[in-house]
Amino acid sequence: MKRIISIVVIVLMITINSANAQTNSGLLNSSIPIEMLFPQGKSKALILSFDDGMVADRKLVKLMNDYGLVGTFHLNSNKLGTKDYLTKEEIKNLYKGHEVSGHTLNHPNLTSLSKIDVIYEVLEDRKELERLTAFPVRGMSYPFGNTNDFVVEAISGLGIEYARTVGDTYNFSMPVDFLIWQPTIHLFGKTNYIPNDTANDSRELAQFYQLTTDFLKANSVALFYVWGHSWEYEGPGNKWAEVETFFEIILKNPDIYYTTQIGLVDYINAFKNLKFSTDKTMVTNLSSMDVFVKINGKVHAIEAGRTKILNQ
Repeated sequence: MKRIISIVVIVLMITINSANAQTNSGLLNSSIPIEMLFPQGKSKALILSFDDGMVADRKLVKLMNDYGLVGTFHLNSNKLGTKDYLTKEEIKNLYKGHEVSGHTLNHPNLTSLSKIDVIYEVLEDRKELERLTAFPVRGMSYPFGNTNDFVVEAISGLGIEYARTVGDTYNFSMPVDFLIWQPTIHLFGKTNYIPNDTANDSRELAQFYQLTTDFLKANSVALFYVWGHSWEYEGPGNKWAEVETFFEIILKNPDIYYTTQIGLVDYINAFKNLKFSTDKTMVTNLSSMDVFVKINGKVHAIEAGRTKILNQ
């Protein structure tokens, strides 16, 4: 008798659970993953980022404009107008269509400074660049790529929304912390890091182009963040031709979202601020930009300022 009762109880539990699974579909929907896509539903994004603001930026910016590429340029405002650096007067027009970002006033190692000096270097740089560009400066790159918890805490209240290191990841992951943003790779890897070492240069260049190929072939969401300095392409060798070769490979790809760094920050924040109903059948986009998501393999465009019913 006890065995019969146990069997009846088990059957009843299975029946109840089955009924719940059929009727409470919203509970299942609540655990559906939501994948961020880039604008227009693209799966890839490219950031090109360059430091210092030296005169070679003139040639670099012209090349980028010719190839229809955008970039983020991190400048040391107190060095502008000195030997080998751009003048303050040309900044606004030269970088039109690109992002101007901070790099501190004088390019010190921030980890060796007091808190007040870190704040001064970052905030005064930001203020001067805003004066020169007539546009808000909202990000920076760390001089020498150096940072630590002390520096991050010091800059957190200064209107800096992202800060880039030079700790290459060699992958296409999204940033985990905007204030410790690690790029994918230095442009052309570590070529020329060791003087007159052609074997190392060949290996590094091959690795860089292999990573570029992997990015172009990626079938999942991928961010390719390439950084460098325009002055690296000056001098002996045919380095500017190599820059153009890379630009030709990556330009006008319909799968790539070409963006500045702050542009991607704004987009990620817009995605994070989407307001979904508990069953994932409705979503409100409070931002001023359209946001694209993938749910259950289907791409949805969530228009700016609208609430959308999702037909999953």
